[in-house]
Amino acid sequence: MAATAAPAAPDWLRLRQVCLVAVDLALETDRIRKIFGLEVCYRDPNVARYGLENVLFPVGTDFIEIVSPVRPGTAAGRFLERHEGRHGYMIIMDCADPAARQLHCASMGVRTANLIRHADYLGVQLHPKDTGGAMLEFNRTRGGDNPMGPYSPAGADWQKAIRSGVTQRMLGAEIECPDPAAFSARWGDILQKPSHAAAEGRNRIALDSGALEFLPTNDVQAVLAGIELQVVDREKVAEAAKSLGCVDARGDIRVCGVRFRLHEVR
Repeated sequence: MAATAAPAAPDWLRLRQVCLVAVDLALETDRIRKIFGLEVCYRDPNVARYGLENVLFPVGTDFIEIVSPVRPGTAAGRFLERHEGRHGYMIIMDCADPAARQLHCASMGVRTANLIRHADYLGVQLHPKDTGGAMLEFNRTRGGDNPMGPYSPAGADWQKAIRSGVTQRMLGAEIECPDPAAFSARWGDILQKPSHAAAEGRNRIALDSGALEFLPTNDVQAVLAGIELQVVDREKVAEAAKSLGCVDARGDIRVCGVRFRLHEVR
């Protein structure tokens, strides 16, 4: 099947961060450390205004974030309740011009749910009811065109926490949806990237770094279901996950409500 065309994008677009939600932040932080050999680079005090605490782990030059509610009535807490602790929360991409992407989305009827603005940073979060599957964010940090440069959500010295002995890269995020072709075409229009048909009923949107995979499901609701990682030794990671009770009946590694799919370095 030919790729579904999308409008020409104004700039580059990278999958930079996937955000998960946890009831027990300390427990899930420990699991990520022990299974994937990653280290926390930052705990952002700014998320307290949303009733949250968080941690960020660099995965090469990308990030896994875990947030956890510290008071009732938060959006993340309601997400946990609706999904019973399953599924990921947010897909975050950096780009050269979040404001231009916000205008494009508005022209499609996709609302902005939240703006995060600092002196050197702009983050545009889209309304999940208009996107489906997960909340999407476009952001830019001044001076952050180089992936090893500044990235405001991760703190000043995030590069010092990079650990590559076990896990080396974040390759993509997986969205399960009832109609991957239609759903990925919609996201392709939002992201201004083409959607391609792939094997086993999947569709794929390749970004300038990383990718989004759309998998078929019998559920009526689209969800952020998985993260794809490049690891040095897949068997060793799986053994660590099994020792912590993080392998399900199907043999999938599951931490913080999502499936982790491993690809070994070749």
